[in-house]
Amino acid sequence: MSATLLAVALSLVSAAAYAAAAVAQERLASRVTEGESGVLRMLGSGVWWSSVGLNASAALLHVAALKYGPLTLVQPLGALTLVAAVPLGARLAGRRVTRLEWRGTGLTLIGLGALLLTASGPAPDDTLTVPEALVVAASTMAVIGILSRPGARPGLRHATASGFASGVASALTQTVTVAVTDRSGPLFTPQVVIVAVLVAAFAAGGLLLSQTAYRGGLGAPLAVVTLTNPVAASVIGVALLGERLQGGAGGILLAVAGAAVAAYGVVVLTRSPRTLPVVEEAVPEFLPSIPAQPVEPTALHLSRP
Repeated sequence: MSATLLAVALSLVSAAAYAAAAVAQERLASRVTEGESGVLRMLGSGVWWSSVGLNASAALLHVAALKYGPLTLVQPLGALTLVAAVPLGARLAGRRVTRLEWRGTGLTLIGLGALLLTASGPAPDDTLTVPEALVVAASTMAVIGILSRPGARPGLRHATASGFASGVASALTQTVTVAVTDRSGPLFTPQVVIVAVLVAAFAAGGLLLSQTAYRGGLGAPLAVVTLTNPVAASVIGVALLGERLQGGAGGILLAVAGAAVAAYGVVVLTRSPRTLPVVEEAVPEFLPSIPAQPVEPTALHLSRP
């Protein structure tokens, strides 16, 4: 098997694992109540830890795919998570994918593909310094704090925060990977250790934020995460790692158009129904059944003064 085919195969399996993890998280989140007891129940659930394992496996497969294929090939294939998760979630919920969901998913993927194609470049060879990594971490934590504040539409805000956290974790992971594979120096340097700790923190934070976001459904939050993740990573790449948009002015226009199409796809997905059907509360059997009594018209009339 050629390196390109191996990268494609690893990317497809990675996307499927991410999709299965997202569906599992969404189904668990729909059953978890707000507050500390809900968090404890989630942490004590085997289903949640299974989703964590799926996410970890998907991440390892993604890293392996990047070893055999360029970013321009692997990163757009990662967007297939959204394509796989929406029908999978609908299947497990016992319903069909609506036209609105297919339309929103397709628009989001088209726009995201344009963004990734223009932002992708050659294999990375630059890394973030420790001060740069700390500034990125502090700025991201501030943004996450603003997005996580109490208010309206917490699902999409938490999904945005999750996408930023995951995107920053991916950018920091690139620094660790490049530094570790550079054989000109020691394996474990202070830069590698500090950045690796930041990667673990943002990866865990992104996972918990996505769990909260999925309480409102799967399609729209997952679309937001899928969109904001590469955007956050691309900003770091352009600002600190010397990466540039491909295609010059035409590439910039394509990126803007892709962002607009993807944003519209997210808006379309916000109008779609929940992935899980609403479960009606059962009436306790010990309550007596009271037959309805006919209401007789009253003989009392109010007279005007």
